[in-house]
Amino acid sequence: MKLWTLSTFCAASLLVLSGCGGATPKPKEEVVIDATLPMVTLTKNGTVVDMNAIAFEWKSITDPRVKGIYIYKKNSDTKETKGELAYYKTIESRFTTHYVDINVVPDTKYSYAFKTFAKESEGVRSRVIVLNSLPVLESVSWIHSITDMPRSAKVIWRPHSNQKVKSYIIERKTLEDEKWSKLAVVEGRLNAEYIDLDLKDNFVYNYRVRVYTYDDITSSPSQIVKVITKALPKGISEITTTKNLPKKIKINWEKSKAKDFNLYYVYRSESVDGSYDLIATLHNNKLEDKIDEDGKSYFYRVSVVDKDGLESKHEKLSIQGMTLPKPETPDVVKAKEIGKNIEITWSSADSRIKTFTVIKTHKKSWVDKVTEDFEGVKGKKFVDKEILPDSEYTYVIYGVDKYGIKSEPSIEIKIKTKESDKIIPAKKEAIKEEIVDAPVQEEVETKETISPVQDLDLNEI
Repeated sequence: MKLWTLSTFCAASLLVLSGCGGATPKPKEEVVIDATLPMVTLTKNGTVVDMNAIAFEWKSITDPRVKGIYIYKKNSDTKETKGELAYYKTIESRFTTHYVDINVVPDTKYSYAFKTFAKESEGVRSRVIVLNSLPVLESVSWIHSITDMPRSAKVIWRPHSNQKVKSYIIERKTLEDEKWSKLAVVEGRLNAEYIDLDLKDNFVYNYRVRVYTYDDITSSPSQIVKVITKALPKGISEITTTKNLPKKIKINWEKSKAKDFNLYYVYRSESVDGSYDLIATLHNNKLEDKIDEDGKSYFYRVSVVDKDGLESKHEKLSIQGMTLPKPETPDVVKAKEIGKNIEITWSSADSRIKTFTVIKTHKKSWVDKVTEDFEGVKGKKFVDKEILPDSEYTYVIYGVDKYGIKSEPSIEIKIKTKESDKIIPAKKEAIKEEIVDAPVQEEVETKETISPVQDLDLNEI
């Protein structure tokens, strides 16, 4: 028996075998294999694959012992099983010779096997059959639009080669729409054009086509074609930007001469070929872009928009602007302790720098630090007179221009002051006056006179 075409075969099989996908009976855990039971053998053209279905046809089974067929399946594109097929479906009649698996994903590889079963035993499993479902049906291979038609648009395409194509679905999207909408259905595979009437003046429309088949399959969309019912306004050809202003970039461009001019759109990107974001819509031909960052660079594009919302092309003209960068960092020349002071000198060749700022940090302990800012330092020398002996100090220098923009900090200078060489006198304790009895010396007639305590020179002690 020859296998039918899949569309007819699937429809008939689903009607006849609507009950064939039952879960009972199922293979038993302890299997008794009877090698005398017939194996399932596919016919010569026993498989047909489609995008959403795979069909099988096998030779009739005449052995009356056979009660049905177990079907095993594996999705070979996943790791759900390691080389083993799992039980999938049961066909409960040996007279059935067809099965359609509709649980199929397009463009996916599947493995199948079959096994007959009797009342108390099972036959030998068939060979493994590996099949790949068809990819999603593609739409028409060529599509084109006819533009500059008054209040209308014409879309033409090449007829699809697949004989199952029943009709074409026309979809449309304007610049104002967020989603595509179904516009019309053109019946017949050989029909190849559609004319859209009653369109707005000065408007842009996008069209695409999907294919619809007799077995209810909708293809992926075709390429998008654009129809312009009136020429877009002329774009901007001259744009200037600044690179020397603090915290901002000014953009200026030529005025549009379009009679139906409405707005300018200004786009910005961090790179010339990057993604441009709309940052302003305005009527004037200038913009001040405030940026809280020094030396920040952006690329700008400007387009013209007419009263009907049509926008000029602007992809070919990108102009770079930049905020004023930081001044150059001062170079430390010398830093040392001189006498009771710390002196730091530096050099700077940047003419923008008007003053310097010195940041001083005094490390009093492992956890206690005091920081002081010395702003408005003129010249290239700093003398710190407020220092303590045996202490650690850290200094960094910034250059500051007339706008108050600071340079990057200089290298960090660490200085540990010397220990003090000043002798701190010890505290003098009061000496109490005591009466001391003269010692009695035997056989000595002369007596020594003992001076009073107040006559002692304490400095000689």
